Parts: sequence; C-alpha cells; structure tokens
Amino acid sequence: MSATFIFPAASSSSSSYLSVVKHQTIRDTNTLTTNTIPSRRLDGGLSFTQHSHSTACVVDVTRGPDFALQCNEATKERIRKLFHKVEFSVSSYDTAWVAMVPSPHSAKVPCFPECLHWVLHNQLEDGSWGLPHHQPLLLKDVLSSTLACVLALKRWGIGEQLISKGLRFIELNFASATDKDQYSPIGFDVIFPGMLEYAQHLSLKLHLESRVFNELLHKRAIQLTRSYDSSSLELNAYLAYVSEGMGELQDWKMVMKYQRKNGSLFNSPSTTAASLIHLHDSGCLDYLRSALKKFGNAVPTIYPINIHARLCMVDNLKKLGICRHFAVEIQNVLDETYRCWLQGEDEIFTSAGTCSMAFRILRGYGYNISSDPVAQFLEQEQCSGHLNDIYTMLDLYQALEMIIATDQPVSKKLNSSSLQSLIQRLSGEFYPPNGLTKQIHEQVDDVLKFPSHANLERVANRRNIKHYDVDNTRVLKTSYSSSNFGNKDFLTLAVEDFNLCQSIHRNELKQLERWLMQNRLDKLKFARERSAYCYFSAAATIFQPELSDARMSWAKNGVLTTVIDDFFDVGGSMEELNNLILLFKKWDVDVSTDCCSERVGIIFSALHSTISEIGDKASKWQARSVTRHITDIWLNLLNAMLREAGWARDMSVPTLDKYMANGYVSFALGPIVLPALYFVGPKLPDDVVKHPEYHSLFKLVSTCGRLLNDIRSFERESKDGKLNAVTLSVTHGNGRISEEAAIEGLSHRVEVQRKELLKLVLQREGSVVPSACKDLFWKMSKVLHQFYIKDDGFSSMGMANTVKAIIHEPITLNYLGDSKLITDYN
Repeated sequence: MSATFIFPAASSSSSSYLSVVKHQTIRDTNTLTTNTIPSRRLDGGLSFTQHSHSTACVVDVTRGPDFALQCNEATKERIRKLFHKVEFSVSSYDTAWVAMVPSPHSAKVPCFPECLHWVLHNQLEDGSWGLPHHQPLLLKDVLSSTLACVLALKRWGIGEQLISKGLRFIELNFASATDKDQYSPIGFDVIFPGMLEYAQHLSLKLHLESRVFNELLHKRAIQLTRSYDSSSLELNAYLAYVSEGMGELQDWKMVMKYQRKNGSLFNSPSTTAASLIHLHDSGCLDYLRSALKKFGNAVPTIYPINIHARLCMVDNLKKLGICRHFAVEIQNVLDETYRCWLQGEDEIFTSAGTCSMAFRILRGYGYNISSDPVAQFLEQEQCSGHLNDIYTMLDLYQALEMIIATDQPVSKKLNSSSLQSLIQRLSGEFYPPNGLTKQIHEQVDDVLKFPSHANLERVANRRNIKHYDVDNTRVLKTSYSSSNFGNKDFLTLAVEDFNLCQSIHRNELKQLERWLMQNRLDKLKFARERSAYCYFSAAATIFQPELSDARMSWAKNGVLTTVIDDFFDVGGSMEELNNLILLFKKWDVDVSTDCCSERVGIIFSALHSTISEIGDKASKWQARSVTRHITDIWLNLLNAMLREAGWARDMSVPTLDKYMANGYVSFALGPIVLPALYFVGPKLPDDVVKHPEYHSLFKLVSTCGRLLNDIRSFERESKDGKLNAVTLSVTHGNGRISEEAAIEGLSHRVEVQRKELLKLVLQREGSVVPSACKDLFWKMSKVLHQFYIKDDGFSSMGMANTVKAIIHEPITLNYLGDSKLITDYN
C-alpha cells in the first residue's frame, strides 16, 4: 500500500518554525558561564554535549590583575580538561538511521533498540529532532533529521503521536527544502527526496506542496544523472557517501569499496547503517557496535574524530595567541598525532581535513613528515566540494601553503592550478557566505588576504579573536558542534591575555619614549621618529610578558639603527661618519672633547649607554659576558654603512653581488635580532654564535629584507641617486634587463631565500641553534614581508592603524542571546 501525498494549493512558509525559536538573555559581568545540558562522559574520553545558545555575557577586563589572574587560572583548568576528552553533539539523523538497522537474527526487531529508545525520548517541543535551538538557516538539516527519526519510528511501528508531530513539522516547513537561502547539508538534494520515497513505501501520509516536491525530485534526478554519466572517482565516492538516499538505485557492491579498516563507510554512522541494512556486512555491524559501546544509546555524525578534535584545539589555541599556557598538553597531542601518522592511522589518512591539519601543525612544529598524503588528496580532486565542507577546504589550502613553502619537489608537482582551484572555491563560488557561515568566511578571507609568511602573530591573534565562533556549528550530512571546536573559555582567555599583554606593551612603549628623550635622540632633526613602529614590530611578534627584555632590546636597537641609517644616508658628513666609527672602536672616550660634532656625541652616547645596558642584562640571562659580541655586531653594521656612503660619494657602481654582500649587513637587522636572541630563554654558547647555521639564518633573513626594501623603494631611491638592487640589475644588464624583469628576478630570489630560511627554522635533526632562537629569525622575516607588502613599511596608513590596534586599543567582547559575538574596539 503506497503513501498518500496530498498537495495543498498554498505552500507553508518556514515562519511557523522560526516563531518557536526563543532566546533567553543572561547577563553576568563577573564570570563567563557555559549554559549546557549536562554532558554524559563516555569511554575513551568522548562525551556528548547539547549546547544551549541562550547565554549572554560581557567579558569584564577592568577588574584588576588579581581578579584577572584568578579567572585566568579557572578558565585554563577547564581548557586543560578538554585535552583529555572530546565533547561532541548527538546526531539525531545518524542515530535514527542506526535505529533502522534490523537484527541479523530477525528482520522484525531492531538491531540497536537503544537508538530507537533515544529517538523516542528526544523529540523537541516543536515536533522536530536535531540540536536544541537549531539555527534558523539550518531548516533543511532539521527537516532531514526529523524525517529520518519519523522513518525509524514508523519502521518499527511505535511512537504514533511522535510521528504525527514530526510529520506536522515537516509539512509546515517543507517549503524550506528548496529555499536557496537555507544552508544545504552535504547530499541533501539526494538524501531528503530519497527518504520521502521511503516514507511513501512505509505508507506515511504527508500533505506536501506539489511544486516543492517536484522540484526536489527534479534536482535529485539531475544530480544522479550527472553522477552516473561521469567517470569521476570523486563523484563515485559522493554517491557512496549519500547511500541512505539512494535506496534500490544504489550499487551496494561499489559502496563497499569505500569500507575502511574500522568497518565503516566514510566514518559515517548513517552511511554505514544504510549499507548494513542492504548487505548485512559484519564489518559494518562491528563498527556500529563499537560506536554504541563508546557512546551508549546515540551516535555522532562522524566517528572517530578524536585526533581531529584535539588538533582543532591546538590550532585554535595557537591562532588565539594562548597556546603557551598549554605547552605540556599540546606537546602530548603533537607526539600522539606524530605516532599515529607514522603508524598510518586511518583517522588521519582517510580524511582530507584531518590529514591536512595534522601535516600543517606537525610540520610547523618541526616534525619531519612527508607531504605526499596531502598531495594525494589534492591530486585526486578531493577538493571539488562534494564531500568536503568549507573547513576542510581551508585546511587543504593552509596545508598547500606549507607544502609550497617547505617542499620544493612536491610544490612543483602541485602546480598553481591546485592553489587557484582552492582559492576559487574558498572565495565563495561554491560556499556562498550567509548568517551561518559568516565567521568562517571571515577567517577564509583573512587566510587568502594575509599569506602565512607575512602574518604577524599578534595581528593575526586579534583578527582570529574577532572572527572566532563560540558556537561553531558545522555541517556535513547534518549539523554538529563540539566544545573542542568552539568554546567560550578559549575566547575568554584569549581576550584577557591579549588585553593583559597589551597593557604591558603600552607601559614598555612609554619607557621607550622616555629612553629616547633621555638620550636626546629627539634632538636629531634629520632622523625619522619611528619608536612606535620599532616597538610594534617587537610587540607583534614576541608579545609574551616574560619576554620584556627581548622586546626592549629589539625596539631600542631598532630606533638606533633607524637614526644611524639616516645619519649615514643624509644627516652626517664623511668626517662625522669616520669620527663615529673611531669613537666606537676606542669605546672609552671623552665625549665632550673627542666628538667632532654634537650630533656625533648624541649618537655615540646613546649607542654606548644602550649597548652597555643591553649587554649587562644579556650577560645575566646567559651567565657569561656577551657585550663584546653585541659591540662587534654594531661595528660590522657601521663599517657596512660607511662602505655604502663611500660608494655614494664616489659615484661608484659596484656589482650586484658586491652590493648584496655588503647590503645584507647594512640593512641593519644585526643589532635588532641578534642581541634579542639572548633574551628568549635558551643559552647561546659562543660556539653556537659562531656556527655557520647561526650565520646562515641571519644572512637569509637579512637578504630577504634588503631585497624587499630595494624592490619597494627603488623608484624613490633612483630619483635620489642611491644604490639599489633593482637599478644595479638594470645597469649591469646592458640593456637586456628591464625594471620589470629585474623586479621579477629579485622577487623570485626573495622567495627562494625565504623558503630556505623556513627550512632551517623548522629543521630539528643536526640543528645547533635552539628552536626559540630560530623562531625569532622567522618572526623577523614575517615583519619584513608585512612592512614591505605594499610600500616601504613606515609610510603605510594601514600600518599606523595596525599599530594602534595592537598597542593602544583593548578588546571588549559582548555575548548575545544567540551566542554570536560582537567585538568592540575601545
């Protein structure tokens, strides 16, 4: 007996559903609470949570350091506990499909009655099944979950009243099934019409609008026809993934080609259950039994996901700038993930998202792993969108960025079309932004706009705080959420930490400005006043409170190098330049009599006192005297600058090689970066400081800086008659090299040097320079690429606004009733 589909003349709108969504408001300025239904802790550290979206809170960062410290510790402890468990939302949709599986001993009884019991006791008040307070833009998901639960109840002939309420909900909201503004779960256009056909087979009576119903069937037919006509392996995988919507049309033997070692199809309980219904495969049965042994009476939409969830935690904590608080926990996650990588763990290598994230994070922390698994996902066209959500696309793109930066052979094989394809899909063609995906699209825009090699850590932290989604509802075949993905504690700690560090930074900038005036550097009218920029470059990269000495060394030497660069460039005569170097070599002099001018006296005195101060502090950190090394760094710079000044005055035109051999030193990074290395923690013995690896790191970052500067400033410097790598390339090209070709060639050289630098920074085996010190060279490289991304760095208005945001403008977060956040900049 077939189902009766009655089509009323007028369609029902989704307003009836929207009207039942209510938001409560709870305001608490003292603590940040997570309003959740109590979660059930399950074996293996995995638990289900159903998150309420009705919390509102204002993060108060004005209560003083003691209060902030107390809140920080409580928040950090809650986050630490998350490393030992994975909290995941229940999937009504998948649980319903598992409930439909018949017993292997009798087709008249369910194999998993506990799932049927869950369905019976978890219908929502409006007649639907799904996440409580589900998003208004997820009506297609709710329709799909509700229909699956209705089918499960009807399949076993129980819950007539629940079935009636569920059908009524579907009828009232059926028009949403073709609403283009609604977010479509993966496979919805195949699965939902397929379930409607199954409802007809079960003699369920639904009063549906014919126009909508016919449109659904038409879209399904188009998708299936396209898939059947295609030989694409990816489309075959898609058809297998949406098996529960295929019914008798499915080639179930083809589906079983995608069975994984754990017995599942795509780690999807619903796909696996549908296959088990048709084929009675023992592997599928074992997988579902193991899932329910772990979860009790319901399942998530994807399992297992432990590795991915914990990597998401590591990634989020790093992006929010608070990973240092969880160093032990993060190291444990990294080591465990690396072990799983070496053992070929299915959870990593069968998921494009997990594999990409694992590769990027492990490689970024210096683990020596191959990029081949990620490359295979890209080569197999797994990024076409049928099986992957926007988060997976983003993971693939960021992994490809890392491959291109560190793996020359593989990056050549993955030509630019792979990158362009990902950029195209991420930019919105396949994933149009809407209210549900607004924040992830903002994250995507940032990743596309700011390449990883030019992304200053604290600037990125601030953007990530702004875009962080505490709700973080994700959608595969159905929606799901996890406190390991989106968590208010992460955001609370990030804001408090950012504002605390920023208050320290403001005080340090004031100290720097006092130092500048005490040393009378403000009296030198020829010199650019760039103290805020110099300090910003330190605060944006080495922002941790305990690294104050490193920041102040970096910033003071940055100010001094700017002053001296201007002095050698435009401010001083040759007599003054030679006099300054002579005084520096003598060191112990009488400034009142030995200086040929007041300007020389001001500069030398500032150099002498600052080098002595930094040297004394560094010697305490290192438990040995390092002042001589710092003076040698400065002397090398002064001699290199004098050489360039001589070339300018003599109208000499050196070869490009000779210019660069001097230019990477004269670019003046030595006094900024090298003394700061003494303050980042590790001991640097003299043999390490003299090691070729140490010098290579310095030369690579300095060469990048020199070339970036020359590329951006060559037009201005050409007019001023100054030496420049671009003009020298053209001059020595004897008419064969244009300015455009010279810039292209030097830009390629920058890219090569940057990749070599990153390779050294990430290298563990055979490296003598401590990782914390190598990281500082990479941080400086990021500063340079950011400063010179558009112009010469100092003249950018955008940069001025960024400096304000990092040093002067604290963050205030307001939580609203629907858990979305507004970020206010005071």
